[in-house]
Amino acid sequence: MTRIRTIALAFAVAPLALGLAACGKKEGEIPSGAPIAKIAAPADKPWADTVVKTEEGGYLMGNPNAPIKLVEYGSLTCSHCAEFAEKGAAPLRDNFVASGRVSFEFRNFVRDPIDITSAMLARCGQPESFFALIDQLFANQPKVFARLDALGQAGQTAMMNQPDAKRFIAIGEGTGLTEFVSSRGIAKDQANQCLANVGEAQALAERTQKAGEEFDISGTPTFLINGAKVDANTWEQIKARLEQLGAR
Repeated sequence: MTRIRTIALAFAVAPLALGLAACGKKEGEIPSGAPIAKIAAPADKPWADTVVKTEEGGYLMGNPNAPIKLVEYGSLTCSHCAEFAEKGAAPLRDNFVASGRVSFEFRNFVRDPIDITSAMLARCGQPESFFALIDQLFANQPKVFARLDALGQAGQTAMMNQPDAKRFIAIGEGTGLTEFVSSRGIAKDQANQCLANVGEAQALAERTQKAGEEFDISGTPTFLINGAKVDANTWEQIKARLEQLGAR
């Protein structure tokens, strides 16, 4: 798990260095439950294709009334979150969400300017494209980090010194993120319009701070199951918890 720190919009002008490493502890015991029967999806749309935005600012995939509700607070620049997506995204979608027994909500927990830029771009398209796009953004992390290294300190400083409404546009260009999403259905003009939305950046920062305080989040990824923070942050651990609760 990657550690984070409390964030305000002022953090968006902080240096671009990305903090990595140790895991924070979480709490919660989950009782074992009897197997839960699969829940049929509406005839016109499988559960795995059902995606809606939530009041908490996240994106929820699956049965909104699923008896097991999994929430991830994740950062798009977190290597441990990327590892979870690489190992867990497909089986979580195909084996758990598709059954109607589990819903999965991703809530952006932004921790640096690249993360804010990535989150704004991921949220720029239709809700149905969100999960596929964040999985691709996770896989693209090494290329983003390489672009940052190539820019050097001077290039990074130049991006960060842009006015508020242009800063994330500059980061999107400099890291290749805008080009990346433009090849995946979000046109450059649309991407830049989203990145110019300072209010959205502020909202992401405020939701991050609120969630950090409410759930005592010390690192990403952090997971909730049915509203309770759990002591699990790998796909293997989460899979075991879902099965323990009856998704089997």
